[in-house]
Amino acid sequence: MVHLSFDNEKYLQMQSKHIKERIGQFGGKLYLEFGGKLFDDYHASRVLPGFKPDSKIDMLVQLKDDAEIVIVINAGDIEKNKVRGDLGITYDMDVLRLIDAFRGYGLFVGSVVLTRFSGQASAIAYEKKLEALGIKVYKHYSIEGYPGNISLIVSDEGYGRNDYIETRRSLVVITAPGPGSGKMATCLSQLYHENKRGVKAGYAKFETFPIWNLPLRHPVNLAYEAATADLNDVNMIDPFHLEAYGETTINYNRDVEVFPVLNAMFEQIYGKSPYKSPTDMGVNMVGNCIFDDEAVCRAAREEIVRRYYKALCDRRKGNLTDDVIYKLELLMKQAGTSVEDRPVVAAANRRAEETNGPAAAIELPDGTIVTGKTSPLLGASSAMLLNALKKLAGIEKDVKLIAPTIIEPIQQLKVSHLGNHNPRLHTDEILIALCICATTDKRADLALRQLEKLRCCEVHSTVILSSVDENVFHKLGINLTCEPQYQTKKLFHG
Repeated sequence: MVHLSFDNEKYLQMQSKHIKERIGQFGGKLYLEFGGKLFDDYHASRVLPGFKPDSKIDMLVQLKDDAEIVIVINAGDIEKNKVRGDLGITYDMDVLRLIDAFRGYGLFVGSVVLTRFSGQASAIAYEKKLEALGIKVYKHYSIEGYPGNISLIVSDEGYGRNDYIETRRSLVVITAPGPGSGKMATCLSQLYHENKRGVKAGYAKFETFPIWNLPLRHPVNLAYEAATADLNDVNMIDPFHLEAYGETTINYNRDVEVFPVLNAMFEQIYGKSPYKSPTDMGVNMVGNCIFDDEAVCRAAREEIVRRYYKALCDRRKGNLTDDVIYKLELLMKQAGTSVEDRPVVAAANRRAEETNGPAAAIELPDGTIVTGKTSPLLGASSAMLLNALKKLAGIEKDVKLIAPTIIEPIQQLKVSHLGNHNPRLHTDEILIALCICATTDKRADLALRQLEKLRCCEVHSTVILSSVDENVFHKLGINLTCEPQYQTKKLFHG
């Protein structure tokens, strides 16, 4: 059962107030680099129970009269058709998705910036596409010797070559579809241009993790390392903050490493740097809104184990190296957890041994564990899902909510007409069949009404699931892990 441990309302109020104060600190204009996800931050909601996945965008909505959004995308990523792993869409398409999403919240999107532009044909075509859609486009260029050659960078031949982004509001949020897009360089380029125009403007950074006012080895901060293990991010004590203030705060290696360069750039632009440490640059108030540290620690440890299983599966798919696995194993030890602390793992594996086939297990809100096995009609995940709904609805386990006479025609359609080799019903198909039955069967209707109770439940499968089943669990808000093995020995797994 999930125990709430984070005050989301307090966060919204405190965070928006703090950003307003930072705007005032710089005379009325702030470029705010937004790291991480603005939408659908499920990592934060898992490790900070009570944090809403869209909390950060809700916070910006409170500032929408003062805020505008600038989205940056690396022209090289357009050329390479770089894909977001979590969404399966290219970065250039994700920019359009982000614009629609921001506008849906009533936020003003001012422009798109093509960073590291060097005349790439696909980037030029993309620019024309955006302009045809009525979106302003600006171009920023690569600078030789970046970020070390500060005298060149902070000059008319460096940042001075970049287009000046025309902005209207006091808070300019710089965001991107993914890392390496050039958010920070865009902010600093704008500071250079604003300063030349006599406009007072400042820079700040918004990163949810690591949480600067939690201990270095706090499970929440370790969970952030687990989430970015493939990027080799490392949490560390901010040495600049410790030296300046005698206070221990937490940052991560990339910000600490680049701070001396940033500081020199600030001095070049302003004549004096406004910050003494990377921590000073941040505006994150998340750590001040945790009210149950024990529950947060428990949630973070669970997340580290989930990340470990995800990495095992990614390695099995050939997408990850052993080094990431070793790092995650070390993080589990540091957090004082292991796979044995995930009850659904043992339950699913036991069921698989008993039935000599793939199995799945789910932990319900009251701690009860329900399993499912593979049968001629249903895959293990589908069987588990039906068994869980029956348990929650108080329906006897041997009751058939969906008659074989309904399942069999669906199987025939799949195999005979749609080219599927596996006749067993996926979770989406079983839910559709259950919906049909619910129109005439009160028990099926009662079971269907239990779906909301599955949110935040834990599931483990003894085989890697299809993307269809993974997506269904994700949409239901279920936390899924899988053993790193496929159901068959085929080389291609669709």
